[in-house]
Amino acid sequence: MKKKIRYSKKFSLKEEYLKNWDFLKESKKFIYFVVLFFIIFFFIGFFLPAPESLNKWILEFVSGLLEKTENMGFLELFGFILLNNMQSGFFSMMLGSFFGILPLLSIIANGYLVGFVSSMAVQEAGFNSLWRLFPHGIFELPAVFISFGLGIKFGTFIFKKNKKDAFKEYLINCLRVFIFVIIPLLIIAAIIESSLIIFLG
Repeated sequence: MKKKIRYSKKFSLKEEYLKNWDFLKESKKFIYFVVLFFIIFFFIGFFLPAPESLNKWILEFVSGLLEKTENMGFLELFGFILLNNMQSGFFSMMLGSFFGILPLLSIIANGYLVGFVSSMAVQEAGFNSLWRLFPHGIFELPAVFISFGLGIKFGTFIFKKNKKDAFKEYLINCLRVFIFVIIPLLIIAAIIESSLIIFLG
């Protein structure tokens, strides 16, 4: 039988992190599921040639991002990256309440896109070019996996006996994890990515 931990009603940073940890442990199957899907679609994007129309769209999308950020300084770039990642994580998590469909589609698209771009980078500059992805990926990918995994878990409230209480519980826990875990990870990732872009081009 699962032991219920009692928390005090007064705000405590330590207790907030303990609540996060409990909820993440409860949600680990969903997070592992997201990781698995990301890996599968990363390899699909990396090894399988994309249809010409999709290939063209991805290249235009990446070129558009590069044009937007071309003349940005460090702070502008940091803000741009952080805001985009936070929006993606937040909306995938919250809109996961609709049966978990959006986060599932998002992780498929993200895995495929990262695999495709990695493949293009290897073709242009060899496997050494991939090392630039690792420093910020160490922090960004866990944030993505957690937010998308919790988004899928959020959608399961519909299968609970007391749907209203389950929705409220998942909503509060997801928001808590977003504030105390995901945002700090994305801030660190954005600092590293902005620094790499500015100093390494």
